Amino acid sequence: MKLPTRQQILKRRMEIAKELLELLKKTESDFGLEDIRDIIYNEDGQDSLTDIIAMFDTGQGALELENILEIVNDAWNYFPHKSLDGLCPTEKLLEYQQKK
Repeated sequence: MKLPTRQQILKRRMEIAKELLELLKKTESDFGLEDIRDIIYNEDGQDSLTDIIAMFDTGQGALELENILEIVNDAWNYFPHKSLDGLCPTEKLLEYQQKK
């Protein structure tokens, strides 16, 4: 598996942020992008991902939920986590690969 470069990670992070903002607007969520970033950064392993998905829950159909899950999963993998010393999981994998 070829991992993205640091530049590609930052670019993808910006794309994900834009997608999340569009989704927040579309679902008329009371939450903002910073709420999502805060949950991911401060995740504690206890329902953090579920908390983010709940921000978009408007009782939509399976197809829309699948799109939400995909975007939230990307955010989880590309946004920084405190437990990873401020890196995202993708950056942590890149760091590991570069040490090999």
